[in-house]
Amino acid sequence: MPTPTVRTPFTDWLHDHALPLSHLDPAAPLDDLEPLRDLLDGVRVVAVGEHSHFIDEFAAMRRRLLRFLVERCGFTVLVFEYGFSEAIPLDAWAQGRGTDDDLSAHLASSVPIGLAEPLRFIRRHNRTAATPVRFAGIDIPAAGGSLLPALTPVADYLRRVDPETLPTVQSAITIATSFAGDSAALAAPAWARLASSEQDALTALLARLLIRFRSLKPLYLFRADQHSYDTALRCLEAACHGDYTFRAMAALFAGEGLTADTSARDLYMAESLLWHLNRLEPTARVVLIAHNAHIQKTPISFDGHLTGLPMGQHLDRALGDTYFALGLTSVAGHTAEMRRDEEASFGFSVHDTPLEPPLPGSIEAAFADTGVGLAVADLRQARAEQLSGPDHIRMQNIYQRTPVIDAFDGILSTPTSAIADLETT
Repeated sequence: MPTPTVRTPFTDWLHDHALPLSHLDPAAPLDDLEPLRDLLDGVRVVAVGEHSHFIDEFAAMRRRLLRFLVERCGFTVLVFEYGFSEAIPLDAWAQGRGTDDDLSAHLASSVPIGLAEPLRFIRRHNRTAATPVRFAGIDIPAAGGSLLPALTPVADYLRRVDPETLPTVQSAITIATSFAGDSAALAAPAWARLASSEQDALTALLARLLIRFRSLKPLYLFRADQHSYDTALRCLEAACHGDYTFRAMAALFAGEGLTADTSARDLYMAESLLWHLNRLEPTARVVLIAHNAHIQKTPISFDGHLTGLPMGQHLDRALGDTYFALGLTSVAGHTAEMRRDEEASFGFSVHDTPLEPPLPGSIEAAFADTGVGLAVADLRQARAEQLSGPDHIRMQNIYQRTPVIDAFDGILSTPTSAIADLETT
């Protein structure tokens, strides 16, 4: 039996203010997105989310939005929930280096979160663009699965500026190699199986390296340039945050985690984005693509327990109104439930899971009650009118309780969602 429509001041507002969209097809004309131009006036960073990875409709809509923001609004940087260090060669590829086929090799060990097609679009766009679009990553390496992509460039840098310290980083690399995986789902349990002496030795080695990097900065700058120092330091900081995340994830899996302890990863992502902004032209505008749980501006809580302080909370404080968090969700269909499985690729299996009818009081229920279909709503208007909005939003196949009109500046809702073919994502 269909869930009965419940009219509230917010659903009435949503019915009158939601902007209907015509297409999900990334190649479709972009005119239906034109109202977003005024909505995003003055915004420097647009974060585009999704309530689950591996969803066809979200991937398609993000590609359409990227086209619109680049081709019609002058956005010049694509930032992804992807390793800071691993993104450096991908930016070179997006600028035209190598061949079109090289992308597959770059992404071979990456969790398939829909990065390939946006990168191909940028490479095609840059062939004729007056202002090329850059690509950047902001995450700890390998989705929290390995320290090696961060430590390898640190070792290369030290080989040039401080060879005396090479044994320290090489010792860290030796330990990191013993448990490296392609995601945190693989690495955290492997890290937990290390002897505590090795776990502690790795943390101590990274701490010594970080303090030496900062203490010897004048010497390092004398021996090499500022950009290479800044980049190597950011890679080292990725390793330190990654190491902390291994401990936090292992404790979480064991049911012993500290409150919001996995927030170290989100802090690193927020600081990485600000790192890039500080080095871009003042006129640069950024499209940031990440999960809803990373871009939202309010803390993450389940069953009344604080579980995380997201990247978006840090960015909102740093950037104010120039940061716009656009959450993507769906009213019905299917979602991707990820279950830990060390025998599966990336340490988890993806299960095609039917969505239950929207929870009363959720943003999905509000969209269902209005019947607007594929549409986007500017929640800043609802905030300005001091409306009492929905207090739940989907996250995979469950709901997170949060004041939605404070957590996001906009919501784009699709009537249905379906699991992507991960072989082609």
